[in-house]
Amino acid sequence: MLRPTRMPRCLSPSSNADPPVPAHVPAPRARNYVREDQQRARERVGFSVDSWPGTFVGYRDQVATKTSKRAVKGANVPSESDTPNPRQPCPCGSGRRYKACHGSADAANLIVARPFEGLAAETELIALREFVPSATVPLTLIDADENTPKITLGTVLPAAAAALTRADGSILLGMQTQTHSGDLSRDLAIALEWALSAPASSVLSVVGPASVGKRLGELIVDGPFEVTVYNDFSWWLESPAEPGSEVAVSLERANTAIMPTSRVADQPGAYWVDAGEKAHLRWVRPEEEQDVMAALARLSAADELDLGEGSRYVGSFRAHGRLVPVWDLDHDAHPSEWDTPVTEFAARFEKALASEEPLTNAERRARDGILGRQFTLR
Repeated sequence: MLRPTRMPRCLSPSSNADPPVPAHVPAPRARNYVREDQQRARERVGFSVDSWPGTFVGYRDQVATKTSKRAVKGANVPSESDTPNPRQPCPCGSGRRYKACHGSADAANLIVARPFEGLAAETELIALREFVPSATVPLTLIDADENTPKITLGTVLPAAAAALTRADGSILLGMQTQTHSGDLSRDLAIALEWALSAPASSVLSVVGPASVGKRLGELIVDGPFEVTVYNDFSWWLESPAEPGSEVAVSLERANTAIMPTSRVADQPGAYWVDAGEKAHLRWVRPEEEQDVMAALARLSAADELDLGEGSRYVGSFRAHGRLVPVWDLDHDAHPSEWDTPVTEFAARFEKALASEEPLTNAERRARDGILGRQFTLR
């Protein structure tokens, strides 16, 4: 009988070392800590191993995958021969490189700072888009003929639709819509082209994003707008609604949300607005912001910035690339009472705007104070 061999102390059960592994037993695989981390991450977000939709990838992989999907989705791109150099300035005039502007996968969502630039009615379009509740403007197509239907641009349509056609074939376009892309001018053009080919009594709820196609100025005759402001939405209907009907109730509900608004002194982009406790004058200016600021500073230093008794300049906001100065007005005064003060201010403003003299110290201080009272709306 063989005597058992004593196990060395270094390999005894009492030691901290692992016992020897027989030669016929394969060594354990190295522990995959990365895979375990992936599994724990899957469990945290509620996926089981079987239902996990793919490998757990890092941030860079996720971004690359998302970008490639967007690129495939927007595959309607110009041919290579027509595409500008990605590193050259974008043809749209934004100042950014083409690959970071209209050459990117997200081109349809890029914000166009001045969507109505170059149009004679730019200030009116901004006002109708941003703060005029109920108003209409007749539009004329560039290539109109005897078969072209009547086209009306409105501030907002029922359910904030982009466009609709009436039973007689006439067209209504909406400025204030549910959703929009980064180019409001292209959205309006797409809605108009849809309406021109749509059957009567059709509705276009939303316009999908698009980075190509015509813009509003390419479809309509450019010129000053003849804006008609309403105190209700009666222009929605082709004929008066029956009292007590569902249409009448819906119309009345919409009418209660209107803030009374009126044009002032026939000045483009200038509107009196009753905001409840206060009345305001909101005036979209067509000039560059720095020129408007300099003119306002000159008037402020000369104590000529207000519109007269019962008025006070309160600041300005930016909207679609233009500046909109705002004044508080006497709430009890009728909108027509401000026609003369606004006309007189317009003359003072034009004179200050035409000045080529550098700002004085007092005017620079006034400008700094005015700059502190502005913000960007869009």
